[in-house]
Amino acid sequence: MVAIKAHQANSFLNPPGPKYAAVLFYGTDAGLVAERAQKLAALVAAREAGEIVRIDDSDLDNDPDRLAVELQTIPMFGGSKVVRATAGRRINAAALQPLLEGGTLAATLIVEAANLKPSDSMRALFEKSAQAAAVACYGDEAVDIEALIREVLTAHGLTIASDAREMLVARMGADRAMSRGEIEKLALYASGKGQIEAADIDAIVGDASELAIDRTLNAAASGDAVRAVAEFSRAIASGESAQMIILALQRALQRLHRIRGELDAGSSFEDVIRQQRPPVHFKAKDAIGLQCRMWTSPRLAEALAKAAEAAKAARLNSNLEEAIAEELLIAVATAARPTTRRAAG
Repeated sequence: MVAIKAHQANSFLNPPGPKYAAVLFYGTDAGLVAERAQKLAALVAAREAGEIVRIDDSDLDNDPDRLAVELQTIPMFGGSKVVRATAGRRINAAALQPLLEGGTLAATLIVEAANLKPSDSMRALFEKSAQAAAVACYGDEAVDIEALIREVLTAHGLTIASDAREMLVARMGADRAMSRGEIEKLALYASGKGQIEAADIDAIVGDASELAIDRTLNAAASGDAVRAVAEFSRAIASGESAQMIILALQRALQRLHRIRGELDAGSSFEDVIRQQRPPVHFKAKDAIGLQCRMWTSPRLAEALAKAAEAAKAARLNSNLEEAIAEELLIAVATAARPTTRRAAG
């Protein structure tokens, strides 16, 4: 049984990479799932002098046997093939089980999936197989984001002031790909400066529309779907993108989940709020207190999973991103008031 916990994933991917016939990456952070799958594919391809092949459901719609053929065919000119696939209608546990259990894989299989429960058949298949591994990928905590900031800025020859770092961490979200994009944008903006200051964060990461976004997030997390949709419409009209609002909602839910967890462990609300980094603005304290009373940790975990799914869907269907974001806001607001939902049913 090989189940790689979230905190073990980075060491699991150290060069030259693990030697498993198949690896599953799953979790709430679709960007982190994709980033780690891409890293492993590159490591294996370099180590085995092989090519990388991408396959998803649409490929199998036209050629149902293609996945099996790619995995079981030895390349004519040597090397070892890497097949990177996305879990879906056709790429599921039932389709992969005979391939993993048959011991006939001639290529390395890397599968990307959304969040999976321990009982999910896909996750169980990879965790229990002697030649496979399953790697958990969950939203970045502050320490992970700080490591990402160091990685990107060091590559650009930049340092960052401590207050600027706190501001930047606060504006990052639960999706690794979007966080990396924002940090790369900041690095390009500050190119040649040497050190990034707080003013640079204000100039390039976020803008005045953050107030409209905050109102949208607070309404959703407080169970007011009507106000959340209205504030969302105002934010969109002011030029904000739906994907950034989804990202901000992920960040807000992640912080609320962390606070709720500490309260469940016995800490007082005042102590938890005082220890938050970056500090919670005094104007937001009452709203967070209300939300902590409304939400439970399990329901927050479910909401985070929905937000991750919405973020991925919005990236893949940019023409539908506003509808996806609005649907997510309504779902979160509804989940914040479970007693109301039960009464209505």
